[in-house]
Amino acid sequence: MNTSSTLEVSGRSVRPRGASSPAFLLAQVGAHAAARFAERLSALDLAPAHAGILRLIEASEGLSQQDLCTRLGVLPSRLVTMVDELEQRGLVQRRDHPRDRRSYALHLTDKGREAMKTIGHVARDHQQALCAALSPKERDQLGDLLVRIADEQGLRPGVHPGFHRTKPK
Repeated sequence: MNTSSTLEVSGRSVRPRGASSPAFLLAQVGAHAAARFAERLSALDLAPAHAGILRLIEASEGLSQQDLCTRLGVLPSRLVTMVDELEQRGLVQRRDHPRDRRSYALHLTDKGREAMKTIGHVARDHQQALCAALSPKERDQLGDLLVRIADEQGLRPGVHPGFHRTKPK
């Protein structure tokens, strides 16, 4: 497999048209990164969506399911299914919301906190492998540039756009 940015065509090296386009490269690397992260999480019997939900619950213990739906931009019926899965696995607990008897507050269990530690290790290993070609300074620069692009595009900080694909068209 040729891993350089050129292809061998009739005995000569050719760079495919658009192959160095930042938009193409973002899409290519993004798809690769998402697929590899999903593979790494599958060893824990988790999907990236599960990790994202756990991360938001950890950051906002007691968050209501409705608030979580809003933050993720996902349909309530889809979120309920994913939270059900996490609850059945003992990672998340629903409790009565202290200020709204009509909703549940979401909390990580001890097992859920342990899972988050493991997910953190997986994420760090994933980032190391993905950015192996960059120096620490270059990684910081790339991160800063990507934050600027994400902000300008109106992306929700810390929320993967894949959650939005669960909405009907």
